[in-house]
Amino acid sequence: MESDGEFVTIGEEGILQKISGTSGLNMELLTIAIPSMVIILAELSLFLGHTKFSTWVHIILLLVLTLSTIVINDVDKQYLLRAFILISMLRILNLSMPVFFDMTLYTYVFVYAPLLIPAYVMVKGQELDMEYLGMSTAIKYYYLPVALLVSLIIALGEFMIIEPGYLIPDLSFFNLLKLSLVMVMFVGFIEELIFRAILQTKLEEILGDYRGLLLASILFGVMHSGYGTPYEMLFTAFAGMMLGYIYQRCRNLFLVSVTHGFINVILFGILPHLT
Repeated sequence: MESDGEFVTIGEEGILQKISGTSGLNMELLTIAIPSMVIILAELSLFLGHTKFSTWVHIILLLVLTLSTIVINDVDKQYLLRAFILISMLRILNLSMPVFFDMTLYTYVFVYAPLLIPAYVMVKGQELDMEYLGMSTAIKYYYLPVALLVSLIIALGEFMIIEPGYLIPDLSFFNLLKLSLVMVMFVGFIEELIFRAILQTKLEEILGDYRGLLLASILFGVMHSGYGTPYEMLFTAFAGMMLGYIYQRCRNLFLVSVTHGFINVILFGILPHLT
């Protein structure tokens, strides 16, 4: 009888652990699903021209998520909430940043540079090490031509969709250098840090490699709603999948940052002057 009692007790504990584990997973899924849907709602509103509504949705989401990180003690859930906070901050800064210079290129510095502070606080607060973020400078030499080829393909695709104007007045070495520094060190690095190193990495841990990659890419795509065309959002989601796959395989943040930066250099610098 004692052995039967022990069997029942062990069975009950196993069931309780299973229920507890399922509940924890469901909470993590809600922590992913709710902010994702709100961000998509805000970005679709921006796409439809409701800029003020989109801004307020992001501001409210930012406040709710910030307060939630104080109430919730679970480290993984705090991580997810802070990752979504960074995305909303990116949009709020993008919409609210005043214009200080006639040259639009410099505006990117003022939009992206402030994000280094909350990103650094998150990395330190979550005790993320450099290996986890993929911050390795060891880039194999044959990766760079591949990165350039991927950049060219994506840039050509985006150019055919949005046909942007140029961000530099000419293709002089100095102007190309300025554009490259801004696009690689600020735009490329910050966006890849948020969407790939921080968000995608955690989504892969919870949802699996491909589902995590897909959701991170969808969010990356909708965050380009400001261009006003669904084709750009779809294509950028595809570009996000390519960048995310490169990061997934290589786990090198600097490689995807350079690839992302090259895309923007070709898209906003070289192609507009060649057509």
